[in-house]
This record gives sequence, structure tokens and C-alpha cells, in this order.
Amino acid sequence: MQFTKMHGAGNDYIYIDCIRQSPPEDPVELAIKMSHRRFGVGGDGLILICPSEIADCRMRMFNSDGSEAEMCGNGIRCVSKFVYDEGIAPRTELKIETGAGILTLLNEVRNGKVERVQVDMGEPILDAGQIPTLLPGDPTVVGVPLLVGGREFQVTCVSMGNPHAVLFVEEATDEMVLGIGPKIEVHKAFPQQTNVEFVEVLSRSELRQRTWERGSGETWACGTGATAVAVAAVLNGKTDRAVLIHLRGGDLDIRWDEADNHVYMTGPATRICDGTWDE
Repeated sequence: MQFTKMHGAGNDYIYIDCIRQSPPEDPVELAIKMSHRRFGVGGDGLILICPSEIADCRMRMFNSDGSEAEMCGNGIRCVSKFVYDEGIAPRTELKIETGAGILTLLNEVRNGKVERVQVDMGEPILDAGQIPTLLPGDPTVVGVPLLVGGREFQVTCVSMGNPHAVLFVEEATDEMVLGIGPKIEVHKAFPQQTNVEFVEVLSRSELRQRTWERGSGETWACGTGATAVAVAAVLNGKTDRAVLIHLRGGDLDIRWDEADNHVYMTGPATRICDGTWDE
């Protein structure tokens, strides 16, 4: 089976073209094996690029533990690059089907290859029941106390097609990300578990973020997480609607448009290598 490894701001996935070759029989098991960083290819998960009857292609995303997720902001930018660069859908504007709906992407092309991609992430979901979270909201969960590991944190909850719990902190330390992150991920307040973002506010237009990703652990970037963070920052009065977010693997430009209520994310998409999985 042919595969391509790509990353968006350090959030790396293994991509399988299921348009021009047969899809894997068991993508869950394959995701676990291929994502292993010692015995596999290594990555935050597996993404299948599939045919779609309603869009240019369909993206299916599996975390490194085999769980299937609705969407991945960094992953979908790389899907857009792949289908453009490979001539599958060589257009600057693409529609890609995901578990969170159909998203519109704009490719920034240089020398015939996509370098950066803008993703229309759609409108943020702020209703507690739809995120979903059991934390009290009326209906928005903004700065609500959450007791974890004997400590109280103020949490803001946002869904960008997948659930996020955003915590604004003075410093996003290893103790918080690696210690508190996994506890919040599986907290009873989140019936479908949750992604967790620890965010430092640098200015009205600049944030620093670390993410504990549901099903993957800490990742070097999280696109849906960055968009959720931008929304949460506005809701808490910490930033303006356009922000630059620094992640461990690179930077993302996020804008929550007041006119259409959509969140737009722009960031890099990078091809690392191609290979053959022979098992």
C-alpha cells in the first residue's frame, strides 16, 4: 500500500490515497500500527483520502489509538495539498467532505505546489449540549470552574466539529499539559471525551498554545484546537477577532469573522516523504 507522510505545523499524519488504490480493510488497526513511532511510520494518526459524491474528496481521520475523529484542521490542509499537487482536483478552491460537514479550502500555490491553505472552518458550536459537555452553560460554557486533580481551572468549551476545552494559563507547563490534559480528556463532564488546550495570552493579537489531543496525546499543533482557542479568547475578552497563534510546530493565522460568524484558519501544508507499507 502506497502512503504519503505530511504535516501541518508539526501535526503529522500518514495519508493513504483511497481514490487511486483500494482502501485498507481495517483502518483502525492500520492506524495503530502505522502511527507507532518506533515500529511503524510514525505519526499522530492516519488519514484516508476517499472519493466523495458531494465534494472533491472525503477525508477520514483516525487517531494514533485507532479512534476515528470528526475533523482535523491541520490534516485537512494537507489533504487539500495532496489532491491539488497530485492532479486529483487541481483547483485553488476545493470542497472536502469530513465528519464535521463539507468545508471550503483555498490553496496558496507557488511554483505549481500548494504551500499554505486557508480553511473555512464554519461557525463555532457554543451550545453546551451540542459540544457536548455536561458543564453548566446558558447555553455557552465560558470560564466555568472545573475541578481536576485537586485543582480548579476555568474552562471555556467550544466545538469546531469536535469538542475542545480551553484553559487560559500563565504558563503552559509540562505538568499541566501532560499531567492535567489527560485527566480533562476523559473527565465525566465530557461524554465524548475532549481535546484540551492550554493557552498563554501574549497580546490582543497573539497567543501561545499547547494541546493535549483526544486519542493522540500531546501534538505539536491542532488546527481545530487553534480555531476553538481563538473563539474562546474572544468570548473571554482576551483578544481581538484576528490572532496569530504559536504552536510547538509552527504558527497559524485565525480569524473569527463577525459578518458571517465563520472561523478561518490559514497555515502551512508540507509533504515529508512517500513510501510503501509492506506487511
